[in-house]
Amino acid sequence: MIHFGFGAPKTQPLKILCLGAHSDDIEIGCGASVLRLAAEYPSAQFHWVVFSAVGVRIPEAQRGFELFVKNAAPGSPILKSFQDGFMPFVGAEVKAAFEELKRIVSPDLVFTHNRKDAHQDHRLLAEFTCNTFRDHSILEYEIPKYDGDLGQPNVFIPISLEAAQVKVAHIIDAFESQRVKRCLS
Repeated sequence: MIHFGFGAPKTQPLKILCLGAHSDDIEIGCGASVLRLAAEYPSAQFHWVVFSAVGVRIPEAQRGFELFVKNAAPGSPILKSFQDGFMPFVGAEVKAAFEELKRIVSPDLVFTHNRKDAHQDHRLLAEFTCNTFRDHSILEYEIPKYDGDLGQPNVFIPISLEAAQVKVAHIIDAFESQRVKRCLS
C-alpha cells in the first residue's frame, strides 16, 4: 500500500482542499476518505468548496460540510452559485474562482472530480484543479451515476465498513432534496 507520508511531524496542520461542482459531490465522491483523514489527522484543516450551491442546496452543502469534517475545518465552506450544467459556458468566471482559491490556500492534498467524468461541470473543475494546483498532490474521485462513466482508477484509499456506513448515513441526513432522485436497481 502506498502512503503519502502525512504522518511525519509538521509545524503546520495538514491542509486538504475538497472541490465539488454540486452540493453532494464531495460527500459522494470522497466522503469516506475525508472521514478517514479527519480521524487520522485531527488537526487537519479542510477547505471545502462547492461551485453550484443554490436554493435548497445551500443549507445541504453546509450540513454536508459540518457532518463530514466537524471541527477539522476553518470557518465555513466556500459556496459558489454557478448554474448547474452551465459552468463550461462561464469558464472565465470559474477560472477566476480557482485563482482566488490559490491565494487562500496552498493545500497538501486536493480532492477533485475525475477529468474524464461525463458531466461537463465535473470535467471543467477537474481541468482547472490540475491547472491551478499543478504542484500539489491531487486525487480525483468518481461519482457513480446513470451514464456509467466510471473509469479505471489508479489509486484506492482503503476505508472501513464503519466509515462507509457513516458516509451513507451523513449523505442521507444532509441531502434531503436528493431523496426523490430515481435510483437504478
